[in-house]
Amino acid sequence: MNFKSDNEAPAHPAVMDALMAANEGYATAYSQDHWSLALNERLSEWFGTECQVLPVSTGTAANCMALAEISPPWGGIVCHQVAHIQNDEGGAPEFYTHGAKLMPLAGDNGKLAPDVVAQAIDRAGVHGVHNVKPSLVSITQATECGTVYRPDEVKALAEVAHQRGLPLHMDGARFANALAWLDCTPGEITWQAGVDVLSLGLTKNGALNAEALVVFGHPEWLEGLERRRKRGGHLLSKMRYVSAQILAMLDDELALSLAAQANARAAELAAGIEASERASLHWPTEANEVFMRADPAVLAALKSAGFAFHIWPGYDDVARLVCSWATREEDVAAFVDALRGV
Repeated sequence: MNFKSDNEAPAHPAVMDALMAANEGYATAYSQDHWSLALNERLSEWFGTECQVLPVSTGTAANCMALAEISPPWGGIVCHQVAHIQNDEGGAPEFYTHGAKLMPLAGDNGKLAPDVVAQAIDRAGVHGVHNVKPSLVSITQATECGTVYRPDEVKALAEVAHQRGLPLHMDGARFANALAWLDCTPGEITWQAGVDVLSLGLTKNGALNAEALVVFGHPEWLEGLERRRKRGGHLLSKMRYVSAQILAMLDDELALSLAAQANARAAELAAGIEASERASLHWPTEANEVFMRADPAVLAALKSAGFAFHIWPGYDDVARLVCSWATREEDVAAFVDALRGV
């Protein structure tokens, strides 16, 4: 009955099968194997446009490679105040950019608002070289509050950024969950909406350790990104195992079906919480994360009953419950029953 994180869920059997298949015989090292070389074509088909793909094994690596390539050390990265790059990457963005400043902004439900972003960028130039100059805008999809940017919301942010000469980066650690909830194409929520580069996360969605940096256009970034991947220690010699996982997640739209499963369990959990009369939803449930507000004594009782979840930082009465592809209907039902019985 683990609702702590989708990171704690097992890898999907199809991914393990793909790893076993990739383990047969020898393969060229350092991302020159046929699995890795197939990624550009496969993901270009998936997104509906030509893109360049760099596989890595962690989301932090994907995010930081992009941020470091786009932002100079004296630049600024506009993000939400609860963004993963702001709160959960241990200073890695600052480390890999050699000092670029994160510029966190407030926004309802974990989302950046275009007018707030525009004001922050414009205001930063008031004092010339005495200000940090914004270099890019980064958004999280799905957000750290479990909400999802609609295509028109992404487009509005992209327009604000592009009008000011800034690219738009999307941290897609739970990209498939957002995509499944939106029921749109991968292209509609990325390059068609103005996203320049995407950190595509698959580990939370059933992979073992597979992420990818997906670049839409911008060939001028590619050499720098490849060199940063090597210099930063993220060019695996046996990259075939990462790339084989990514290909497996694309086969028969596995990533989307697994994300839809996780989202369905989260929706059931949210509905049960709302009907319980013991708790309420702190933020809307739009992907696979549920934020439940309840008396701290209720949360303590649920933990004592064997349910694992996180108390959200800064609160003593808000629990984050995350559903994964492996979350069972009976686990959700057991939690709701226990909540009603507190």
